[in-house]
Amino acid sequence: MRSDLYDVIYGRRDVRGQFTGEPLADDVLDRVLRAAHAAPSVGLTQPWDFVLVRAAATKAAFHRHVSDERAAFAATLDAERAARFAEIKIDGVLESSLSIVVTYDAARGAPAVLGRHAIADAGLYSVCLAIENLWLAARAEDLGVGWVSFYREAFVSELLGIPAGIRPVAWLCLGPVTHHEQVPDLERHGWARRRELADVVHDETWAG
Repeated sequence: MRSDLYDVIYGRRDVRGQFTGEPLADDVLDRVLRAAHAAPSVGLTQPWDFVLVRAAATKAAFHRHVSDERAAFAATLDAERAARFAEIKIDGVLESSLSIVVTYDAARGAPAVLGRHAIADAGLYSVCLAIENLWLAARAEDLGVGWVSFYREAFVSELLGIPAGIRPVAWLCLGPVTHHEQVPDLERHGWARRRELADVVHDETWAG
């Protein structure tokens, strides 16, 4: 049991290029969503919602927006970095079985949210825990998940009719994959390198 958990954690990948597009069984999707919904949340507010996006037209509109944002980011890079970025796939919106947009409702449970009075972002952290639960559950089901972050929140809110005051936190691509890479994409492409644990652990104080 312990080894299975660690296998899932260490085998998790941000998937972009390995989606097959095969349909996702309803019972599998239900298990993944239930795992996300079981996440801990500040004040037991469960401030998340999950918008399931399957329509090809909606996914295509979002993909066009992502492409525009990719181009905007690429324009900020120097020549060497831009060339490296050009080789990196940043989303699987069109290839994945479906997308799940996870949102945050800061008003849920308000005004007296137990545990949020001193840290306003505690609710947002809760949503991120739900996303991590979803991601790990998907990996346990041998599915891929890719978090797309090249978008403007206002665009997604308008595209999906998300009410004012509710924030789209993550656009996740989900579905069966051909395989899971052993090495994360950004490491394989030389964009970034994983830090060693010893470099980020501090004893007692930051300087410790």
